[in-house]
Amino acid sequence: MAGNKRITIADIARMAGVSKQTVSRVINDKPDVAPQTRERIKAIIKSLGYSPDPIARSMKGSTHTLGCITPNLSDFNFSSIVQAAQTEARRNGFLIFTGSAPSEIDVLPLVNEMMARRVDGFMVINPHDDLRYRHFLPLIEAKVPVVYIKNSPHDEPVSAVCMDDFSGGLIATRYLASLGHTSIVTLLGPENEECTRDRLSGYLKGLGEAGLQEDQRLIIQGDWTAESGKMAVKKLLDYQVDFTAIFAQNDRMALGAMQILREKGLRIPEDISVIGYDDLPLTAYFTPPLTTIRQPIKKFGQIGAQLLIETINKPGFKPKVVRLDPQLVIRQTCAPFQQKPHPK
Repeated sequence: MAGNKRITIADIARMAGVSKQTVSRVINDKPDVAPQTRERIKAIIKSLGYSPDPIARSMKGSTHTLGCITPNLSDFNFSSIVQAAQTEARRNGFLIFTGSAPSEIDVLPLVNEMMARRVDGFMVINPHDDLRYRHFLPLIEAKVPVVYIKNSPHDEPVSAVCMDDFSGGLIATRYLASLGHTSIVTLLGPENEECTRDRLSGYLKGLGEAGLQEDQRLIIQGDWTAESGKMAVKKLLDYQVDFTAIFAQNDRMALGAMQILREKGLRIPEDISVIGYDDLPLTAYFTPPLTTIRQPIKKFGQIGAQLLIETINKPGFKPKVVRLDPQLVIRQTCAPFQQKPHPK
């Protein structure tokens, strides 16, 4: 299709050589369409990136179904958010269709499929960590209810539930500084993610409050995996960079850091203090148990579902952003600074 003209059912019908009614039956997964014809129409829909008109669909009444799009379902935090959202939705008489989109290019097919199934609105996790948010702008403009989870809206008039990750980074750094640490490493998550940037800003604020200078050697890129945490700290040790504490931006990287410290003969927390972020269920069973920043993960899903259902049920509902507070969980991986040389 040339230009920015919106693709319609009539366009698809003309290309497929069928009636608009036949295309509509395929979109709505109705019977009485020959398999070969159905597949031909689906192929055309996919090639055109067709999205059903959300305004027309909204006029057909509520289906009491919600769409939820998450980067993946293997991550504990994401799966816990979806589970909590599903529980809250059911409590209010709604069902949730969930799909995972590892990258931006995977989003539009999911959106189209969910719109074809007439969801009443969308929850989308981390929409601003890449460009996936763009696929929701036409829906937002058309007044389809959308709620962001774990990201703040930029200029979009949508509700959101997100974490005060700036405060999380600040709390972690303040705690380590209060123990006398002056050389504090931070292990970053992926640089494109909003929470990474916010936690880093909190870390830098904490350093400034303690009168400590930013040291780029102590700001190390990771990717959320335990292996990235392990390799980052290994490089610091190999290059003999001086540090006495580590703030890992998630618990898995903290676990990787702890493993390499032990392998190098360093004691936790006597030689190096470590603090994580998330408070995954197993962190209390690490050796030693991990001090961390707790995220109220289930609340993301619960409040996200509540906001979406409220938006659906209350025409004119004004979008609001709910920001959840982090909590310091003190266990056994942090101790006061002790002046001593690192073992060679």
